[in-house]
Amino acid sequence: MSRDVLGILDIAGQLASLKDVDYKNTLAIAALIELLIDKELFTRQEFAQKTQELESASLAEMIIKRRSELRKPR
Repeated sequence: MSRDVLGILDIAGQLASLKDVDYKNTLAIAALIELLIDKELFTRQEFAQKTQELESASLAEMIIKRRSELRKPR
């Protein structure tokens, strides 16, 4: 086989590995969320609301907000 074909096969293999890792990470996160809801640490509605907030915020906004929360005295 030519180097081009081997390169393409290598990239395809790496992509398949990434998809597998992504699936396992997604499954683990979903399981953790379900456990936290089952333990009543938060509700499904609270989770959905926070998800929407984070989705609409930019990364910079999240960092600024988190830093300001950490500076507040408790």
